[in-house]
Amino acid sequence: MMERMFMTGNEAIAEAAVQAGCRHFFGYPITPQNEIPEYMSRRLPEVGGVYLQAESEVAAINMIFGAAGAGVRVMTSSSSPGISLMQEGISYIVGAQLPCVLVNIMRGGPGLGGIQPSQSDYFQATKGGGHGDYHLLVLAPYTLQEAVSLTIEAFDLADKYRNPVMVLGDGYMGQMMEPVEFTKKATPKLPSKDWALTGAMGRPPNVVKSLYLDPVALEKHNLEINGKILQMVRNEVRVETYLTDDAEVVIVAYGTVARIAKTAIKNLREKGVKVGMVRPITVFPFPYETLDKVAGRVSKFLVVEMSLGQMVEDVKLGVCGKAQVQFYGRTGGMVPSYDEIVAQTEKLVKEAR
Repeated sequence: MMERMFMTGNEAIAEAAVQAGCRHFFGYPITPQNEIPEYMSRRLPEVGGVYLQAESEVAAINMIFGAAGAGVRVMTSSSSPGISLMQEGISYIVGAQLPCVLVNIMRGGPGLGGIQPSQSDYFQATKGGGHGDYHLLVLAPYTLQEAVSLTIEAFDLADKYRNPVMVLGDGYMGQMMEPVEFTKKATPKLPSKDWALTGAMGRPPNVVKSLYLDPVALEKHNLEINGKILQMVRNEVRVETYLTDDAEVVIVAYGTVARIAKTAIKNLREKGVKVGMVRPITVFPFPYETLDKVAGRVSKFLVVEMSLGQMVEDVKLGVCGKAQVQFYGRTGGMVPSYDEIVAQTEKLVKEAR
């Protein structure tokens, strides 16, 4: 049975987490994601869950560590500088091979920056963020319905790989409102977690740790974690291609910017301008192979971001010199407009001809 609701992005993500079986949330308020903890503070007690506002983001991520170690489905959310404060704890959670879901509703930076939307946490999200050799699996929705489905999937992926999964949005996505649908069902059956710290009654004790003083043992541990990351790269790439078969120029964008770009593409097509789009849904693992294939038949790419150019580096790696890659971005909370994307695209199409 489907239930249709009109919600903000933050509320939709929070309800999706509840639908996925999340019963524990620890976090600290920061704009523009405050509706997530606000919603969870009301909703979790209704389903027998636990909400706790920590004294800081540093405290919150360590509470996540503890709950994940006990084997429960747990989530935190924050925005850019708050996620920065969590980085040490995230690295520890990866090192201990614990599943959890992290939501980053990005705002402008660096530093405190502003509360307007941004995509300038891309490097932080996709290249590790904390210390050591690791990656998060990072999902980047562009509609609220997709945010719902990806948040639910994030919990499954976290359990599958025993690794944190990040849902990466921005201030617009968190605050905008759209109708979303939820499939009402019983509490999902969660996978068995025989590694969890649930008390050693009737079994040998489990050990969850990231400290290995023997370098041989630590290397073996790191290689085990990397093996999971390589499995993600092989099995978990998600990408949308839109009107790329005959395109003269292909736009690469994700999240909110991809919504604006898709509208621009539709209208440009009506004017006879052949333009398409590649939209990464997982920004880690990144869809390098898709870009490589598209680059075999397209001469120009336009990367559009709410940053000074971060994803553009991965696009260049994917294109691998087969085509020209140009960048257009706005930063500090400014959003590339429809008119700006159209103008930049038309300019490239003329050059391509």
